[in-house]
Amino acid sequence: MAVDLSYSPEVKSLVERTRDFVREVVLPIEDAHGGDIAAAGGDAIRVEMQAEAKGRGLLAPHAPVEFGGLGLDMGDRSSVFEAAGYSLFGPTALNIAAPDEGNVHLLAHVASAAQKEEFLGPLARGEVRSAFAMTEPAPGAGSDPSALTTRAEKAPGGWKINGHKWFITGADGAGFFIIMARTSGAPGDRGGATMFLAPASAPGIRVGRHIETLDRAMIGGHCEVFFDDLFVPDDAVLGAVDEGFAYAQVRLGPARMTHVMRWLGAACRGHDVAVDYVARRDGFGSRLGDLGMVQQMIADNEIDIAATRALLTHACFELDQGESGSDSTSIAKTFGAEAVFRIVDRSIQMCGGMGVSGDLPLARLSREVRAFRVYDGPSEVHRWALAKRVVGKAKRAAREEGRP
Repeated sequence: MAVDLSYSPEVKSLVERTRDFVREVVLPIEDAHGGDIAAAGGDAIRVEMQAEAKGRGLLAPHAPVEFGGLGLDMGDRSSVFEAAGYSLFGPTALNIAAPDEGNVHLLAHVASAAQKEEFLGPLARGEVRSAFAMTEPAPGAGSDPSALTTRAEKAPGGWKINGHKWFITGADGAGFFIIMARTSGAPGDRGGATMFLAPASAPGIRVGRHIETLDRAMIGGHCEVFFDDLFVPDDAVLGAVDEGFAYAQVRLGPARMTHVMRWLGAACRGHDVAVDYVARRDGFGSRLGDLGMVQQMIADNEIDIAATRALLTHACFELDQGESGSDSTSIAKTFGAEAVFRIVDRSIQMCGGMGVSGDLPLARLSREVRAFRVYDGPSEVHRWALAKRVVGKAKRAAREEGRP
């Protein structure tokens, strides 16, 4: 099985133009506001950056062409998303930030033609933002989605939804919600979930407080959201009733990989800043970059960057072949999330006091990437799932061979 590691001239051009856009337009905005998207202007600055990206032919590289995107597959997205992620605001500027990017992918694969026109088109074009409402306060859905407690009950002509969500990224200012609710079974059951589409203006949706988190670069915050007798018509069901958990996997595997791509870009910026610093900074009779311990950190960063890219390539290849990529995406996500943090942490260490100051972007990069070891499934959950699958294969093989 051959894996082509080359990019077409069109994708190479897109990467270069993305790099130029991020450095010329986006990084100055990020640096002026300390990586805080709300302080930079929130939706107003999003619209401004996306207009410039659209003018340069860079907007929504992942979205279907018929809805204004560039139609890149997972493999081609990787280097483009990494280039955008070099700035914390870059994904927002290209309309590839979470949760909108994952929601575009989900809608493109699952939505009906009418739903695509109503929801996917405006989202891909940057006319609205969106939110994916699954996570709930304990004992509800979190790393274990089967704990889902939000319920949708059948009503004449549609459904009524009641529940309490939290850590819903982008909820404040979202144009619509994709809501995961239980339509059959009880919390703990592996099935029985359904996805629903609802405009944010619908009676029965209330966005509550912003939950304070380390990161500041995701627009719309991480909010509590309440659904109180929210009525949605039958045609608001996304896909089929009771198939929500299966559709979640359509979204989550690719979304994990695009998170790795974006935050790898941020880590590469941290590495570049640190290398530039130690190449010019004198200490202990030489440039810091000539000292063995500093060189080890540089080399370890290079290794982590290369290894993360390689794991991404493998996972994206499987996804583009139509495979589930359960193992490869868990491996790439777990390694990538931890490698990205190591890269930024070493970069801080190389820069000493400057590294933890506001004079360099490293401290805010550390603040942003730390959360990745939790988002899209904590590292421990991915390790557990991987090990469970490996042991399960061994047990099945033993049974087939008649071994005890």
